[in-house]
Amino acid sequence: MELTDHVYSLPVTLELGGAERTFTPTVVETETGLILFDTTLPGHADALEDALAEHGFGFEDVRFVVLTHHDGDHAGSLATIQERTGAPTFTHWAEAPYVDGREFPEKSDDERYPPARVDIEVIDGVGFSTLAGPIELVETFGHTRGHSSFHLPEEQLLIAGDALTAADGELQGPAAQHTLEMEQAMESVALLGELDVAHTVCFHGGYVDAGSDRIQEIANSE
Repeated sequence: MELTDHVYSLPVTLELGGAERTFTPTVVETETGLILFDTTLPGHADALEDALAEHGFGFEDVRFVVLTHHDGDHAGSLATIQERTGAPTFTHWAEAPYVDGREFPEKSDDERYPPARVDIEVIDGVGFSTLAGPIELVETFGHTRGHSSFHLPEEQLLIAGDALTAADGELQGPAAQHTLEMEQAMESVALLGELDVAHTVCFHGGYVDAGSDRIQEIANSE
């Protein structure tokens, strides 16, 4: 789905345990190629490539990979995508040890996805230049220790990662059962509510035509 000029959501629907689950990475065009925000579960890179192909892209177009955080549904296919693209990877410094194998992922049991390279560790306020305007990293801790969301102010668009979720077209708060520190996560929702956002894409639930007003409502509901 083309969210706005040069920004595309990439819904990837997988059959897991007899049920279908959809994950929503996002890509943004730059002058030199695509920034891919998040991947998908290990072993499913081909499904992500198919989603890219629906918009006329392939892995050869991916110039950078940016992770919102280290959970396996976001970083699980990163090692494979790095092999296929050679793309440098950015993630918050607090997430990097879990991605590259120095630390075991916090929500995993006895298995983990293949460790992958982190080329650049970033912090709050880091920006990226794109054809859709600047993208600004916003620290939205709580879901994980270094979870980050990404704001495109010129498009009033928020790439929320798991800081927010969506269901049946309605924007909702973070999923409590998958969140490490729910109180901190809700503080992050309040922070997002201060941004100029008109529409949002969530990794779980996809695109929602809702922004700052709804985010503030969620923050105030707790």
